[in-house]
Amino acid sequence: MSAFILASSAFLAFSPVASASSEDKNPVTSSRSFHKVNTVRKDLFKESTSTDVDEQSNWGGIESLDVPQTQSQSEKDQAAAKQRAADAAAASAAAASRSRSRESLTAPSVPSQNVAVIPPNGQSVSGLLTFANQFVGVVPYRLGGNTPAGWDCSGFVQYVYGNMGISVPHGSGAQMSVGTPVADISQAMPGDIIANAQHSAIYVGNGMVINALNPASGTVYTPIRYAFTGSYSIRRLL
Repeated sequence: MSAFILASSAFLAFSPVASASSEDKNPVTSSRSFHKVNTVRKDLFKESTSTDVDEQSNWGGIESLDVPQTQSQSEKDQAAAKQRAADAAAASAAAASRSRSRESLTAPSVPSQNVAVIPPNGQSVSGLLTFANQFVGVVPYRLGGNTPAGWDCSGFVQYVYGNMGISVPHGSGAQMSVGTPVADISQAMPGDIIANAQHSAIYVGNGMVINALNPASGTVYTPIRYAFTGSYSIRRLL
């Protein structure tokens, strides 16, 4: 009997709690919804290149973002390869243009075999310079040569003076001792030979010489300081 009374008391103690819960008129509920997916993506590793957003959706303003288009790695590699090819083509064209420019500035324009030599008009300085001038830009540099088919520096000087009836040895070192010495360039006259162990030329005045300079330039006019990098001898024959 005592046990029955205790059990009844416990039931009565818990009844109000259960009753209060059942009589609650404002229950709290929670729910979550997800957008319906219309298509199933099969290739999970494929890189997305665009984004579509339902016009009726509200994603806090993100749906109005202008999403930039992206490139896959293969597309990036192809674009880089095209750019490298374009850069290489441009560099090649620029190199060819520079080469043509150098050739037009330095290369003789007419084969030396076709040179029509005009003999000097008398044994004078003006006759010598006029005679030498006809070979400028025409006759190429040829080591050991001393004719309009091609000559080196001393071969050119030897040929020009030889046609004036003056014998000059072949070799710039040997030409340092011909004729009469001139003390200084300030006293040099057109027609004088300027020579050292490496080079020889004919002085034309105003600090300039006419000479067979090198294989790239051929027979040209140049400043003395360009043709001679060291000391030199000045010799007068006319």
